Amino acid sequence: MASPVIGERTLYEDDHELLRETVRAFADKHAAPHAERWREAGRVDRDLFEEAARAGLLGFNIPEEYGGGGITDFRFNAVIGEEFSRHPASDGLAGVGLSNDIVVPYFTGLTDDAQKARWLPGIAAGRLVVAVAMTEPGTGSDLAGIATTAVRDGDDYLVNGSKVFISNGQNADLVVTAVRTGPDRHGGLSLLVVEADSPGFTRGRNLRKVGLHAQDTSELFFQDVRVPATNLLGAEGSGFRALMRNLPQERISIAANAMASVEGVLERTVAYVRERKAFGRSVGSFQNTRFQLADMVTTARVGRTYIDDLLARHSRGALSAVDAAAAKFWATEAYVDIVGRCLQLHGAYGYMLEYPIAHDYLDSRITTIYGGTTEIMKEIVARDLGL
Repeated sequence: MASPVIGERTLYEDDHELLRETVRAFADKHAAPHAERWREAGRVDRDLFEEAARAGLLGFNIPEEYGGGGITDFRFNAVIGEEFSRHPASDGLAGVGLSNDIVVPYFTGLTDDAQKARWLPGIAAGRLVVAVAMTEPGTGSDLAGIATTAVRDGDDYLVNGSKVFISNGQNADLVVTAVRTGPDRHGGLSLLVVEADSPGFTRGRNLRKVGLHAQDTSELFFQDVRVPATNLLGAEGSGFRALMRNLPQERISIAANAMASVEGVLERTVAYVRERKAFGRSVGSFQNTRFQLADMVTTARVGRTYIDDLLARHSRGALSAVDAAAAKFWATEAYVDIVGRCLQLHGAYGYMLEYPIAHDYLDSRITTIYGGTTEIMKEIVARDLGL
């Protein structure tokens, strides 16, 4: 794909670029017309997931026998994430990308045959919306501090506790829930799939956020929720390892999406300053504008090369947790910086919510926090240096 901002890339092949065209058309048809309504409602229509499934954009990495595409090349995930992220209605599309990159791997990688048969067909068809619940009111980046308990009671677990900041929380039918099944900080964590119609499971308010207004983000409560032991993912006590295994993919996904968001912001800003007039000439003709954009576009091009290399490594199964952490903090911090500078080039119009740059500005801020804060990511990199 040749971008007026980024230029040629070598990561993708023809099949990936064909998918890119499909993703763009899907976003224009199924997200753009509803963007404002979704933002006002604080959530998307559930049928968005079914539409995405019909278009081949949801659950495509689920095995074919369960209704998915059986595609394991992560570059296809990256194409979808990029096009969703650079689209002006990206906040409404975030839940689909979250499902593909972050939640579905728990259902494909940790389930036994019976669990696959129960859940994967519905997920692949978009009938079952999925979420993962890790964060708690008192536990964020320190996953070992999870306090929600699951106590074995015959053939079931009784789950008690609460979760917060759960994306897809209002729409989710299946929630992969990190629970404490033993006292050991790491070895005492397990993963249970909680079905949303279980007695004792309740959704709290749909949280009001600075940005990502169309993405539902919820509190979840568990009061003596009886969950069958057959809903356990993997072995009891293996939850921490499973969470750690999936985090590199989550973080490279966030990094890649941040760079795509940067590209979208820069392309829209270049178009804006060409048209906007001040003192009888285009804003883009002023030296400050040209120098600012030259600096930002160069940063984006360097970042894209870096992220593409890591995406290629991940597609080969060779991405390290350290590299994923570094990419995550660098790309998201660059995103926050660049979107703020682009808003400045819009002047007062940049502060108006009718302009995409205002939503870009609001949506960018969370990226340095979710998936592991910048500070935690730097700690991971520093520890790898032996410091």
